[in-house]
Amino acid sequence: MDIAHQVRGSGPALVLLAGQSNSHLWWESVREDFETRHTTVTLDWPGTGESAKPDVPYSTRGFAADVVGVLDALGIERAAVYGTSMGGRVAQWVAAGYPDRVSALVLGCTSPGGEHAVERSAEVRRALAGPGAGRFLLELMYTPEWLAAHAGPYHTTGDPAMPAYARRRHLSASAEHDAWDALPGITAPTLVVHGTDDVFNPAANAPLLTERIPGAVMHLIRGARHAYFEEFRREASPLVLDFLDDRS
Repeated sequence: MDIAHQVRGSGPALVLLAGQSNSHLWWESVREDFETRHTTVTLDWPGTGESAKPDVPYSTRGFAADVVGVLDALGIERAAVYGTSMGGRVAQWVAAGYPDRVSALVLGCTSPGGEHAVERSAEVRRALAGPGAGRFLLELMYTPEWLAAHAGPYHTTGDPAMPAYARRRHLSASAEHDAWDALPGITAPTLVVHGTDDVFNPAANAPLLTERIPGAVMHLIRGARHAYFEEFRREASPLVLDFLDDRS
């Protein structure tokens, strides 16, 4: 499959993995935080951006194979992996399935999936399916104060050019994710990051991941919602960089 990818910066390789139904633009507002110390690699998930958009089943495990394929194409043997939201689900499979390729792992605002995960509430699900869903999604991503001060555009609410069938395929891939049994086999040093006020992917998933992955450490960002890495970048980016520097 043709997977578009982007490379910027210099230093040890760092793969940045975006959320569900989003292209590499998910990282655009904060990517520069990492570029002076890392060669950053992003990609457009199948169905998004400039990547191929086949109408076939997608899975987080399959997306992990796509990530490794991009690393192979770039000649990168080993990289740190930072995945957020669905990207964090994919990152779990990259670390579990390809341990020799991952030097360090950061899992942001994500979940182990399956029956052990803490799912969003029925109230949130109903609001996302009803009128005004677009505005509600923004409010799940950012605090009211941030939204009042930033008019957009926002790159965390989905690729607007994504075909409807691909959106459905992404939703299924994320919903069917279940890496619970694989998590104890992850050997990469792991940092779990989550906003305390995230109800889109409930913050209760962070300790589940931390306890399940050997040696993992957790950092909760107080007051942050799902897009903590953007709104709270002054805390989140240095946190991740310091973690990676200590393990490079």
